[in-house]
Amino acid sequence: MENTHYISSDVLSIEKIQHIISNNLILSLSEEAKINIEKCRVYLDQKMQLNDAPIYGINTGFGSLCNVKISNENLSQLQENLVKSHACGTGEEVPQEIVKILLLLKIQSLSYGYSGVQLLTVERLIDFYNQDISPVIYTQGSLGASGDLAPLAHLSLPLLGEGEVWHQSQKKQAKDILHEFGWEPIVLQSKEGLALLNGTQFMSAYGVYILIKSSKFSWLADLIGAISLEGFDGRKEPFNELIHYIRPHKGQIVTAKRVVDFLEGSQIIEQQKEHVQDPYSFRCIPQVHGASKDAIDYAKRVFKTEINSVTDNPNIFRESDQIISGGNFHGQPLALALDFLAIALSELGSISERRTYQLISGTRGLPAFLIDNPGLNSGFMIPQYTAASIASQNKQLATPASVDSIVSSNGQEDHVSMGANAATKCLRVMENLERILAIEMMNASQAIEFRRPLQSSEFIEMFLKSYREEVPLVKEDRILHYDIQKSIAFLNSFMLDDSVLE
Repeated sequence: MENTHYISSDVLSIEKIQHIISNNLILSLSEEAKINIEKCRVYLDQKMQLNDAPIYGINTGFGSLCNVKISNENLSQLQENLVKSHACGTGEEVPQEIVKILLLLKIQSLSYGYSGVQLLTVERLIDFYNQDISPVIYTQGSLGASGDLAPLAHLSLPLLGEGEVWHQSQKKQAKDILHEFGWEPIVLQSKEGLALLNGTQFMSAYGVYILIKSSKFSWLADLIGAISLEGFDGRKEPFNELIHYIRPHKGQIVTAKRVVDFLEGSQIIEQQKEHVQDPYSFRCIPQVHGASKDAIDYAKRVFKTEINSVTDNPNIFRESDQIISGGNFHGQPLALALDFLAIALSELGSISERRTYQLISGTRGLPAFLIDNPGLNSGFMIPQYTAASIASQNKQLATPASVDSIVSSNGQEDHVSMGANAATKCLRVMENLERILAIEMMNASQAIEFRRPLQSSEFIEMFLKSYREEVPLVKEDRILHYDIQKSIAFLNSFMLDDSVLE
């Protein structure tokens, strides 16, 4: 079926996830995935019947209680207790767009057949996804090691008829949703609760969501930077490919070529310049934007590996007849990548704010604060304040979370990644970047009007025409909050083909 994505062992990419989400594809397990899940479950049940030895998380307690043996008749209750006791999240609710990705990633990870879950459990998660039922999950509570325990507990509660969900724009009790769809609560079998709670899907879902938006806003940063260059009457020489081939960082080369392409046919860039050099925020766009691109590419590689991995514990290897307790739930690779990504996105905002500052400075033939009659009008004075405030906040948010660790579970979990904190603050950096770029867009589009009657490139002029339909030229002071909000909405609504981002 064309509107269906089949969960299988095929490699799942970030671009594929974007395609699934944006096209509202429904999920279905492939026959391969069904067989893998069922065979693993049968193996585990037989193992438990024939073996009375303690196996972590299956017939023992959890964390520092790993040495407490649990009788066979209490194994189902053990798993249910695990889910309920670990649902200790707090703070803001996770955005539903991220919960959607989280469900997809959890289903994918469980489908490989190394986790010991029931087929019914995975199919119920798929039902939640396909029916747009989003469990209420909270941003705070995970240490990013031993898995994203608290967030994934909240994800799992509705399977039991517990907790809350969002459905059709209403928050409902999970038990009411089960009744509405005629579903019975899942009775968890041995190991299932731990399989649901162990894993890095909270961190991974945030990372995938941010990376999807990062590629788009990296492209927009190049375009808006090119418009600012035009408004500032900047020079084109720093984008000459000869410079970049002798320092051939991929992102640097891509950025320089992209800016050259944006400016092709521009009268403004071709006019004779009185100045010999531009400030770094213009001249070094390829080097700065390019470094952020390379960081984004690194993060993509890390997350591509992660979303195609099994990250719960213990893992069941039926073919070699082993159940092995390890540490695939530890989020260190993601924590480092998310921190690096936050720094890269923060830098895109930092250099953007500097270009905004240059545009309002009253140089290069531009009026102070980009407004006629400055003094009577304050013009674009205060949007730069706003951008500076946000850029400063991003610098604070870019402080790495992964360098921290706090001992938990009576010392059993003595090193944790803090990757969940890295994930939630990286999203804030991304959202802040959108606002900073929107403010630069306001300034750049205003500045370029003072270069008339000269025209920029056909592409830039078309982009500006679309923007002006949403945000008119500022001729005298007005409430610019609304312009900022409209600019943010314009950038968010701007659609890009995947091939453009390559």
